[in-house]
Amino acid sequence: MGKSKVRENKVKDEVIEEKIIDLEDLPGVGPETARKLREAGFTTIEAVGVASPAELSAAAEIGESTAAKIIAAARKFADIGGFETGDTILERRKKVGKITTGSKSLDELLGGGVETQSITELFGEFGSGKTQICHQLAVNVQMPKENGGLNGAVIVIDTENTFRPERIIQMAEAKGLDPKEVLKNIFVAQAYNSNHQMLLVDNAKELANKLKKEGKEVRLLIVDSLTSHFRAEYVGRGTLADRQQKLNRHLHDLMKFGDLFNAAIVVTNQVQAKPDTFYGDPTRPVGGHIVAHTATFRVYLRKSKGELRVARLIDSPHLPEGEAVFKITERGVEDK
Repeated sequence: MGKSKVRENKVKDEVIEEKIIDLEDLPGVGPETARKLREAGFTTIEAVGVASPAELSAAAEIGESTAAKIIAAARKFADIGGFETGDTILERRKKVGKITTGSKSLDELLGGGVETQSITELFGEFGSGKTQICHQLAVNVQMPKENGGLNGAVIVIDTENTFRPERIIQMAEAKGLDPKEVLKNIFVAQAYNSNHQMLLVDNAKELANKLKKEGKEVRLLIVDSLTSHFRAEYVGRGTLADRQQKLNRHLHDLMKFGDLFNAAIVVTNQVQAKPDTFYGDPTRPVGGHIVAHTATFRVYLRKSKGELRVARLIDSPHLPEGEAVFKITERGVEDK
């Protein structure tokens, strides 16, 4: 079952056989079902394994019980979804990469940089540095590991037309990189509404698989901004439940992308005023509890004097709350 690629490996004089599993190898998946799944963005058994029966049922036009069986088989093949011991998880955590922000103090706040297999949310007012950090990460992720990068490519979902290649050129030159090569490794798509924004995550999976075959790993996916379309399209309390449900699905699709490709997910978020706050900062991020619970790291950015910016880590599974001061100059994100 499956095409076998035999790899000669003289470990203890054994031949290790690697199985390459195609979608057609899954029980219940014929050529036509496989074609529909691929067209819907389910190009690998891992992608099938992390789907829900309803998603697969709609994509391949099959019953939900059949879809559930296909998903169970895919999970078995891809080794997804069973219980694991803590030491196995620790081994997997060792594969987590970190991308430098360009500022040592900001890196320290984030536990060594922006993590792969996690969602990092940057929120703050206009001009607080959210998009600047995204541009800087798009450059830095392409650097070698010893310099704080991951030798990776970048996918950017741009919802507010904020991506500026001119800024990438400035930052790349400041790092001693070839700006043309850096721009070639950044793949940008403009999202015109929330449905299109969600569809682009599926397209990003296809692109990441294609690039992987060409020897390029996508190690960073940026959504700038996460909530602007949702906020504009769902106005009033009556639409709140629908908006939150859609936003929840979008964030989980992003999380799946991060897990499948060992990529860092960085999303920016807007803030809104909370008029009933009498003490402290009256701003809070858009998206409510859905974004709060799904983002792994939440970083609040605010302006300080001149080029200085203050980042506050307000939520993380294992890091303490804290603040870092950095600056944004023509060269990019730097220590103050």
